[in-house]
Amino acid sequence: MRHKNVLDGAHTTLAIIDMQEGFRSVISDFAETAARIALVAHAAQLLNVPVIVTEQYPKGLGHTASEIKTVLPDRFNFIEKTAFSSCGAQAFEAELERNRAEHVLICGIEAHICVNQTTHDLLERGYRVHLLTDCITARSEQNKQIAFAKMQQSGAVPSSIEMALFELMRDAKHEQFKAIQKLIK
Repeated sequence: MRHKNVLDGAHTTLAIIDMQEGFRSVISDFAETAARIALVAHAAQLLNVPVIVTEQYPKGLGHTASEIKTVLPDRFNFIEKTAFSSCGAQAFEAELERNRAEHVLICGIEAHICVNQTTHDLLERGYRVHLLTDCITARSEQNKQIAFAKMQQSGAVPSSIEMALFELMRDAKHEQFKAIQKLIK
């Protein structure tokens, strides 16, 4: 039996929140974070974990970072939103329900705004939220750290790319183990 804070691949969804080109010039670690999110998005697909991507007002903030778009399937359905919480977009919640998600892996920007509000709304709805702390950032390090503290105090589980991927595989005999190992090394 698994602890409630350990990911279950059959009931996990990866949510990439608002990692858009309009933020590239104002977030110092944008490129590195986008590259790590692209890695986890690629790995999620290898592990048959559904991926949801939101875009906050793309008309003004641009579309999802090119690093991430290149690992997603053609004709991927990006979810446009104006609410800071992704739960404010009906399509986001519908995807989670369709995926039978119980655990939501969260990554994206900004930690203290859209990531924070999405996390709290998901927790309120009964989801187990896992923060990919190496895939979440903000314009200010202080805002990022405050956001992590608040979300964790509210019940979100801190995680990382490697921690999450190894929890999803559970065993070195997993059919995608070598492919995942190659991605992260």
